Amino acid sequence: MSEQLRKFDPAQATAFFAGRGHSGWLGLRYSDHGDDWVELELPWREDLLGEDGQRVLASGPILSLMDMASGMAIWRAMDEFTAIATLDLRVDYVRPAREGASVFGRSQCYRITRSAAFVRGLAHDGDSGDPVAHIQAVFMKIAPTGRL
Repeated sequence: MSEQLRKFDPAQATAFFAGRGHSGWLGLRYSDHGDDWVELELPWREDLLGEDGQRVLASGPILSLMDMASGMAIWRAMDEFTAIATLDLRVDYVRPAREGASVFGRSQCYRITRSAAFVRGLAHDGDSGDPVAHIQAVFMKIAPTGRL
């Protein structure tokens, strides 16, 4: 499908979401996308560190990054912005993110059914071959009428 004919644009959506709410507070930024995947960036910040005395990014902001990238990957694959809800999001942390490095979250929507969407992805700090975390998730599609 031609890029100009697509209805959902992750770059525009990120600009909207990054201006408000939790995504805005985290400072999430658009990085890249394809037909069924989206990559967002979480800039490294001191106030996002986890434990005192440790220079390690907390797990919560990475979870939020991956949740937003996953939702956007679903909207990109469906080519529309519609209500969805996270049902299950599993995050396997492989290693801590490097100090001072942005974390990139890339999620791919690999299956959409009548009522659910399935995604997988990874978070990395510059080298996707050396991930910080892997994710698997299931989202529920919410019909506008409340019925599926």
